[in-house]
Amino acid sequence: MYRPFIKKITVNLLWTSLLFSPFITAVAAKHDFDKQIVIKAKRQASDLKNKIASYLDDVYITQGTLTIKADLVQVFSEPDSDAKVYLAQGKPAVFQQLLTDGNPIRLQANEIKYEPSKNTITISGDAIVSQEGSIVKGNSIVYNTLTEQLLAESNDRNANDSVTTILKPKNKVKENNKQ
Repeated sequence: MYRPFIKKITVNLLWTSLLFSPFITAVAAKHDFDKQIVIKAKRQASDLKNKIASYLDDVYITQGTLTIKADLVQVFSEPDSDAKVYLAQGKPAVFQQLLTDGNPIRLQANEIKYEPSKNTITISGDAIVSQEGSIVKGNSIVYNTLTEQLLAESNDRNANDSVTTILKPKNKVKENNKQ
């Protein structure tokens, strides 16, 4: 009965905490998207008819400062478009990128869905986003690289599950980086 209300409060508290924190402070390095994409893997399989490329075992993708590491990555080409969707799976799969201010952002989960044409990264299954010492954990997290908005949700099936946000004070982050 109160579950949707509590979930809404949790999401609103997350948004409020992010507004007053140093968490998502800069847009991803836009020049990365002008760079070539390099994909390395132990194996590759393609379904040319359906425009699906699959990369298996120790997959490592780079595009400028952007990196994706996973056990399996499938690249789906959108019909009648140059747009692609990258679906990475691993234990965990990891997405990292340097932002324009030089600070890295790291997203990790069992599954990462990266849609560059929509400027979104959706991570699910033990999802964690970390930046500047602050962390957001949840079952599912959607991050918009253009608007810098983040939405985290808990697992609906587990009543005890919640989104966890850990905010590090800025001075503590600077002290840790000096050590």
